Amino acid sequence: MRLVIARCSVDYAGRLTAHLPSAPRLILVKADGSVSIHADDRAYKPLNWMSPPCTLKEGSGDDGHVWTVVNKAGEKLIITMEEVLHDSSHELGTDPGLIKDGVEAHLQELLADRIETLGEGYTLIRREYMTAIGPVDILCRDASGATVAVEIKRRGEIDGVEQLTRYLELLNRDPHLAPVRGVFAAQEIKPQARVLANDRGMDCVVLDYDALRGIEDDKLRLF
Repeated sequence: MRLVIARCSVDYAGRLTAHLPSAPRLILVKADGSVSIHADDRAYKPLNWMSPPCTLKEGSGDDGHVWTVVNKAGEKLIITMEEVLHDSSHELGTDPGLIKDGVEAHLQELLADRIETLGEGYTLIRREYMTAIGPVDILCRDASGATVAVEIKRRGEIDGVEQLTRYLELLNRDPHLAPVRGVFAAQEIKPQARVLANDRGMDCVVLDYDALRGIEDDKLRLF
């Protein structure tokens, strides 16, 4: 990856035109050929970019301060450098990808093995049921044979409910599965997340990690 910090202006010419006036910016050139221009805000989103496949040509001679990035459609990103403040390259290698939280992944495995924790008569269809927007943690059927999608978190918050909502919208388009209801399962569920889940017709289940592992609670109980 090449990182360049420069005072520059940027012009995009393609299906439309766009202009970024002169200002200090970060330019990222990645190994896949993509080029993106960033300001010191907007989180991860670039001000402008060119996705691969594309080619980068650095001007020579009088044009040495101009970069021209062209994609296969002939669209151009023209970066005019006024002052280069930093220019470095770094070999990052192959990224191993996102690894799920160990406890969360283990909760999924344990619950799949003990699916009756959700209720008598539950049966597992499969773990990591793939959809177009990602895998549902567990897909199963309840005692009546209805399909149930389970989203598992270590700590259940609103973003987890939103994630399960998106899965349910997609799964319910499949006539072989619909109707599909949701179960939001976590070791701890925040009150706001529980309210939102219940409002959307989802069940909430608090998971006891030790109980799923078969470890008895040594606390005194009243019977």
